[in-house]
Amino acid sequence: MRGLPVNYDYDVMAIGGGPTGFIAALGLAQAGVKVCVVEAEDTIPDSPRAAVYHWSVLDGLDRLGIREEAERIGFVKRDYMWLVKKTGEEIAYDLSALEGYTAFPYNIHLGQHQLAGIARDRLLAMANADIRFGTSLVTLAQDAESVRVSLEGPEGTEFLACKYVIGADGAGSMVRKAVGLSFDGMTWPERFIATNVFHEFEAAGCALSTMVIDDQWGAIIVKLTEDGLWRCTYMEGPELPERTFMDRLPDAYQHFMAQGHGWKLDRAAPYRMHQRCAGRFRVGRVVLAGDAAHVTNPTGGYGLTTGLFDAYALWPTLAAIVLDGADPNLLDIYADDRRRIYLERTSPRATANKQLVFHAWGGGAKLERALEPLRAMARDRDACREGLMFVKSLETVSPVEA
Repeated sequence: MRGLPVNYDYDVMAIGGGPTGFIAALGLAQAGVKVCVVEAEDTIPDSPRAAVYHWSVLDGLDRLGIREEAERIGFVKRDYMWLVKKTGEEIAYDLSALEGYTAFPYNIHLGQHQLAGIARDRLLAMANADIRFGTSLVTLAQDAESVRVSLEGPEGTEFLACKYVIGADGAGSMVRKAVGLSFDGMTWPERFIATNVFHEFEAAGCALSTMVIDDQWGAIIVKLTEDGLWRCTYMEGPELPERTFMDRLPDAYQHFMAQGHGWKLDRAAPYRMHQRCAGRFRVGRVVLAGDAAHVTNPTGGYGLTTGLFDAYALWPTLAAIVLDGADPNLLDIYADDRRRIYLERTSPRATANKQLVFHAWGGGAKLERALEPLRAMARDRDACREGLMFVKSLETVSPVEA
């Protein structure tokens, strides 16, 4: 005997107001799905995080109608440089090798909070979309017909029902915990310091994206804005006290910056790097995406890329299920595809990049073997294009569009 019909408040609720949650919600809302984004913070978090959108994700932004706005707010870049600090070797190449192979042969540099903000503003203008800031998930339960959640927000506790929930609430995901999923993997022992700083890094010989390869002073240096704001991320030992990381920052900067040029710190944050993945990405009517499903060290920018590809594969799938009565088990294909990509491609490559940039593979023959493919990209256009295609291999299409 079936129970009473469920009175759904929303078709889909996305828990987590980062780029993955907002982009998935925007795709769903544009398709006609009634959606709600729930974010525990009062605003979109703007701490130093990923800021590079690889060329491979721009088709997805274009499909949603927000690529041009992202380019206006951020800026387009094509160059890469790997700098071996001890020898001074510079290995440089650019994305021009992709011309004729993609409509967008460039990357966009843009804070991830800014991309989430673009999607937020589009959602605010849509009658079938709600956003709840300062609101936390408290409980989640599901049955064959619905997911029921309790939320704690500015107006107190609220109980809502929806057809599906997207867990996009980061590495500490309450959604993932509520459905009892493990988050297996490891945490790197080192501490990383992400800083946003105004400085003339061009005077230090930096390209717009520079990976400084060194076993002590490895760093990632990326220009964030046209007015001279850069991201400089470096590593320090875990034996040093975290509370005093700011005291050590000026000495660390001496290894990266142009002598005789001043700098102005915008913000800085210590963090740990992880390689972790949920045991599954789907439990019934709950699906995971982005950092709630998988986290990786950000060397190479593959975490944000993988999260956006999660969103691009998920929203058409859920839209077809909700609006067209497609088989809900298509979500299993989504879940299996995206988990495989993380385990087989994203995490291994990000791990290798971390070992190269921040540890120089210990020097010697290992370092030489790691540098040779990069040197090949610098001297051969076909090798460059082949290397650049890696970020396209992180994509899987929605099973309804395969």
